[in-house]
Amino acid sequence: MKDVCIAAAQAGAKVLRDLYHRPRDIQLKGRIDLVTDADKASEETVLRKLHELAPGVKILAEESGEHGKGDARFIVDPLDGTTNYAHGIPLFCCTVAFEENGRVVAGCTVDPLRDEVFRAARGEGAWLGSRKLQVSPARELESAVVCTGFPYGNRERLPHMAAVFARFTEIARGTRRLGSAALDLAYTAAGRLDGFWEMGLAPWDVAAGQLLVEEAGGLVTRFDGSPLTLDGREIAAAGPNLHAAILEVIRVTSAATLPSAR
Repeated sequence: MKDVCIAAAQAGAKVLRDLYHRPRDIQLKGRIDLVTDADKASEETVLRKLHELAPGVKILAEESGEHGKGDARFIVDPLDGTTNYAHGIPLFCCTVAFEENGRVVAGCTVDPLRDEVFRAARGEGAWLGSRKLQVSPARELESAVVCTGFPYGNRERLPHMAAVFARFTEIARGTRRLGSAALDLAYTAAGRLDGFWEMGLAPWDVAAGQLLVEEAGGLVTRFDGSPLTLDGREIAAAGPNLHAAILEVIRVTSAATLPSAR
């Protein structure tokens, strides 16, 4: 299934690359949540490739929902970073993962413009081309660059999320918001980012990225350190030397800013 994920993600990425410089048809799914013709065209291509290579397997896709039955499924985000894409910002990706019995076992995230193919299979490591990926060895936030994002929904928690971001900005060497959670996780697996946290995410945002980070030697959990579930809506990912420090910043800042935590 790793090869199927790679083939499907590359097919979707090619659509995104081919359409990137053309005029966009942009629609709103929410007040600020966009969907473009490229999202839809990429998803159609990815699904067609999955039906060709793995007929009958259930699929969960961002734009069209869930199709089929069974305990195993592909999880598809045809364009993660839609707002970037719509505005001509070259940070976005196509990502496909395969989940079996509630566990992600294969995944691929493709950056179309840089032609970078991040791939992983359970027990086989995470790879970028011929290079085996390894998470950052950073031990202290003072020497780390960390990354997050802000969800389109759940805006009532925006002051809290901004407070956490501010605290990391105060402590860490650098903070970033790149606009694509799937790419953020791939960069964390590659050691480009030292850590990543975000809330309000969907399964297709994190499925492949979770596996990439874990297979690159990192830790991926919920904010309280419990095991990640794809529908858990929050994620913290980092190398094993830094993960606890990231959770501690989130915990302390949450206790000070969230009414329910007081």
